[in-house]
Amino acid sequence: MNEQIATTLKMLPEKSGVYIMHDVTDRVIYVGKAVILKNRVRSYFRESGQHSVKVQALVSHVERIETIVTDSEIEALILECNLIKKYRPRYNIMLKDDKTYPYLKVTLQEDFPRLFVTRRVLKDGAAYYGPYADVGAMHATVKLLRGMFPIRKCRTMNPDRPCLQYHIKRCLAPCAGYISKEAYRRMVDNICLVLDGKTADLKHSLKAQMQQAAETLDFENAARLRDQLQAVERLDEQQKAVLAAGDMDIVGYAADNFSVCLQLFFVRAGKLIGRKEFFLPVGDPEPEVVAAFVKQYYYQDEVFIPKEILLSSLPEAGEAEVLTEWLTAKAGHKVELLQPQRGDKAKLLKLACENALKLIQEKERIGQLQQESNLQAAEDLQQAIGVSHPLERMECFDISHTQGAETVASMVVFKDGAPSKSDYRRFKLLSTEGKPDDFKSMQEVVYRRYSKYENLPSLVVIDGGKGQLSSALEVIRGLGLAELPVIGLAKREEEIFLEGRSDSIMLDKESAALHLIQRIRDEAHRFAITYHRKLRGKRNLVSILDHVEGIGPKRRQALWQHFTSLDAMKAATVAELAAVEGMNIAAAEKLAAFFAADVAGKKARMDK
Repeated sequence: MNEQIATTLKMLPEKSGVYIMHDVTDRVIYVGKAVILKNRVRSYFRESGQHSVKVQALVSHVERIETIVTDSEIEALILECNLIKKYRPRYNIMLKDDKTYPYLKVTLQEDFPRLFVTRRVLKDGAAYYGPYADVGAMHATVKLLRGMFPIRKCRTMNPDRPCLQYHIKRCLAPCAGYISKEAYRRMVDNICLVLDGKTADLKHSLKAQMQQAAETLDFENAARLRDQLQAVERLDEQQKAVLAAGDMDIVGYAADNFSVCLQLFFVRAGKLIGRKEFFLPVGDPEPEVVAAFVKQYYYQDEVFIPKEILLSSLPEAGEAEVLTEWLTAKAGHKVELLQPQRGDKAKLLKLACENALKLIQEKERIGQLQQESNLQAAEDLQQAIGVSHPLERMECFDISHTQGAETVASMVVFKDGAPSKSDYRRFKLLSTEGKPDDFKSMQEVVYRRYSKYENLPSLVVIDGGKGQLSSALEVIRGLGLAELPVIGLAKREEEIFLEGRSDSIMLDKESAALHLIQRIRDEAHRFAITYHRKLRGKRNLVSILDHVEGIGPKRRQALWQHFTSLDAMKAATVAELAAVEGMNIAAAEKLAAFFAADVAGKKARMDK
């Protein structure tokens, strides 16, 4: 324990709040909340034998601790969630689902809303439904809903004339005024009822509308409502009610020696409508993992909070009370955290836990199969190029530039046939800046990589043909690495060139060895071009901002760090520009005016 930490521990307040732990580089590595900061923070530095391995590792890296006092535990909880989201500390439990699931979006903020699939959830006034793990079922739902309720698909409405969708009876042409806002909104409300699982309410509404239409002799509308009612009844028959009624989320937990899985079931109006899973590393007790999940998942504004949340393990008593109070305030209705021991709810919770365990087992089985496949591909490649030792580590290089400007190189690493992204490296090349020379660029990057003889690979792959291979070999052999295998891969015919051979090797198009080396080459190309585009975008941004009065080097750098792209900066409002560190209203207005003039000039040139 250093002197600074010892001093901090003596001065800790006896109040609730948040503590933030920093490492030697001043990076935030852990954020936590406490009912009494003095007691909680000091507990980390007591007898280390009482702590888990993870806590011991955390404490060994702490160099500085700062605290923020709050008026209540609820405030501490909200601040903790904010800081974890901001810093993503290494030692906090971080949720990471195994894939990005799609949502259905209903643009309620528009006069005539649309329904479409999205993977981005924004705070834009729209309604989001999901996430949907079964993408096929989701698209089937969209097709069914559009068949039942013919709402528009177009992004922008053309008021001049209805499009083809109207003529094939898939849209009621709100663009041409053929349906009122009120009638259109009723269709959208019905879609939302279906997506909420409230088909009973929808059926009652459709029956009432159908009867009213029949009484007013609007038989065409009554027939359309009848068809919608029949479609909803068919949909209702297909859905299985798992509980008598109610909305709830069910969080199942499973763990083995390698990973933790949380399986989340969504029950709406008594029906199981979807699920989502999260994978975490092993290291924390189940109650802590479940509590962290509740805080991070329901902290998101777009997430629906039901009245009941069933958990495989309840947080500690004090923690559970704070979470319940926070969730109730956030949802606007009473929320309960429950761990049922018997009955239908207990069966559903058990089912969620069983599914979580099944997902862990499937993931590990798929990982084993993939590992075996990668190893076999590496063995096939080893035999094809005649290398005597296993290809345990392969390194591939690629060059990227725009007519010699912003020349960069990438090095990607594959271990046992699989990417090892922590070993990837990128290089900003200096020897050829301003004058394109791929051969010289390749020589610079391989010299910088192999001149120190550190962690040498089993195989070096050069993206290119004989010329690039010869250039790299000249440097590598000149460094005394006579036994290091080096090959070149030409893109046009996927030819492999070997040292000392005039003819190339052509692998079978369907061979695992060819697919492996193509993956390595494509990954090197992706990594190089991503870095090149980043540097090029930054250069273009700086050069454009050079022409704006009041924007100097510090403001340029601050704008770049805040917006990261020119498009994002152009889309920003004056207030958003002024909010950037070092900016003010006057400079923001000049920058916005500059962008507006630039857009107007481009439009005028296009009109000519």
